[in-house]
Amino acid sequence: MKEMDRRLAALRKEIPEIDPKQAQAMQAEGAILVDVREADEIANGSPRDALRLGRGFLELRIEERVPDKSTPLILMCAGGVRSLFAAEGVRQLGYEQVYSLAGGFNRWKNEGLDFEMPRTLDGQAKNRYARHLLLPEVGEAGQIKLLESKVLLIGAGGLGSPAAYYLAAAGVGTLGIVDHDVVDRSNLQRQILHTEARIGTPKVASAREALESLNPDIKVVGYETHLNSENVEEILSAYDVVLDGSDNLPTRYLINDACVRLGIPNVHGAVYRFEGQLTVFWPGYAKRRGGCYRCMFPEPPPPGSAPSCSEIGVLGVLPGVVGLLQAVETLKVLLDRGDPLVGRMLYYDALSARFSEFKAPRNPDCPCCGDQANFQGYVDYAQSCSLD
Repeated sequence: MKEMDRRLAALRKEIPEIDPKQAQAMQAEGAILVDVREADEIANGSPRDALRLGRGFLELRIEERVPDKSTPLILMCAGGVRSLFAAEGVRQLGYEQVYSLAGGFNRWKNEGLDFEMPRTLDGQAKNRYARHLLLPEVGEAGQIKLLESKVLLIGAGGLGSPAAYYLAAAGVGTLGIVDHDVVDRSNLQRQILHTEARIGTPKVASAREALESLNPDIKVVGYETHLNSENVEEILSAYDVVLDGSDNLPTRYLINDACVRLGIPNVHGAVYRFEGQLTVFWPGYAKRRGGCYRCMFPEPPPPGSAPSCSEIGVLGVLPGVVGLLQAVETLKVLLDRGDPLVGRMLYYDALSARFSEFKAPRNPDCPCCGDQANFQGYVDYAQSCSLD
């Protein structure tokens, strides 16, 4: 008998083997089916809801993806051999209930059990997103999730420009941009999506040219319009996250009310002279009760009571700092990783080079997201100020 045959015989005595129907039943009760085949094999089909790690990275990534070592694990390869060696490896990491799928995916498919053709990254995408793929918190599954995600940016100005650049570079598959304005020379001090050559061009068109040049794999959807009570739900409802880089308070209230009503995370940023602030308004966040914009400011101030940046100025790089942080929070929300700024406000003072954090709790009496909130329709407030 060859040494390999002896080794397999020994593993079969140590590792319980189960058939596909048993595996499917266990999976329905909370066991995790781990597909350890290579990416090209998985591309031809894999059981639904399987954790697809690949044999080469299994021991490096399994503890991150399945931290509870009492969770039953079912290892699956093509024919049931590699899964035995994989099962041995995860048992050595301390997992208590480890099984091997007898016959592997070939038997799963032959017995008519459900599977899907998962999306995989091609060679160019793996090269482009190589640094993401090295992160266990992202990996190929996370990158695919980003490519399938949709983010709406309100404004292609000082905040929207850096956020859009980095979301495009990160591979967020669809970026919507709402902006009715055209590029002006005074924008170029901080709105880095645009160039001198595109002065007079609609900002949406200028942004699309810049972003698609950076990453031709993404889709940019432009809305050359004012957001108002008639179009806000139609536009926002197509997206997973809204990034608010708007330059006026009426629009911020409109975005807030629509996001609360639709249950969409609202990544909010604002700048003023040398100061910036950032939070995530998401009352529906499952891990922490957070509030909305109206929890802090129930109603906008009277028109003309707040000065605009055209009157008091803004340090050109400041929107870059806040916009990049908005992009970070957006990626965290899309990937469901880390601790987003829900219920917390991050404040940045550029002159003192200090970040401060404040609580931004939900107000149970909030007219928009409170316990007794009763939606009365959207309000098109008069223009009150401009912040960008």
